[in-house]
Amino acid sequence: MTETIQITDSHCHLDFPDFADYLPEVVARAVDAGVTRMVTICTKLKSLPDVQAIAEAHAPVFFAAGTHPMSVASEPMVTVDELVAVTNHPKMVGIGETGLDYHYTAESAEVQQTSLRIHIAAARETGLPLIIHARDADDDMARILTEEYRNGAYSCVMHCFSSSPALAHAALDLGFYLSMSGITAFPKSQELRDIFAAAPLDRILVETDAPYLAPPPYRGKRNEPAYVAHTAGRAAETFGLDYADFAAQTQANFDRLFTKAAQYKAAA
Repeated sequence: MTETIQITDSHCHLDFPDFADYLPEVVARAVDAGVTRMVTICTKLKSLPDVQAIAEAHAPVFFAAGTHPMSVASEPMVTVDELVAVTNHPKMVGIGETGLDYHYTAESAEVQQTSLRIHIAAARETGLPLIIHARDADDDMARILTEEYRNGAYSCVMHCFSSSPALAHAALDLGFYLSMSGITAFPKSQELRDIFAAAPLDRILVETDAPYLAPPPYRGKRNEPAYVAHTAGRAAETFGLDYADFAAQTQANFDRLFTKAAQYKAAA
């Protein structure tokens, strides 16, 4: 019997209505596919109780919390203290997702930048990795991440990275990580694959962003954590590696960045 290769879905949204009726089955399918861990992301703090409950109910699930940039204008501005307080939970392993989105919500750019700096401060204080969403805001994103890093080091992953080579270089120069989503498996994404291929292999994560961005052969359908194996399979080709070797490298990368998840021990 061949042992299932292990991998981590570093970013998904298991509290979304898409999964409400059959979450246990979704988690079970992920485990069967070798997904040893899933990080489900709380995008609004008012959703925190639901997200936290999912992590508590399912052993492979961890969570991160923050205010998504597209929601900043309609949600109360989170404080550093509020974010730090959430990190008391043993399965809370990251800050965000936060960031900048000028594609849909450019009118709230200023408040998004304020929120981003608050999340960075919380990541710096807690030592947990920052989880960044960036869309059509490359210049401001690179500038703020760099300015804030000069104020004090912090760790970070550029979630679902699909931006420019310049932003990739800026993030990598700061020691940050880039995460590959199902977009990198789309046939027309060669330019994006080239950006990843030029990045250090020890700075790469994989994710689903479920329920969004399902990779082939599920493109156009609801994504779920089990499908991270398909994204990783295509990603292994990008790096010229066997799937097992690529998966093992991303597991090590995740452990290095998400140290709290790596060190987590369930209560006896």
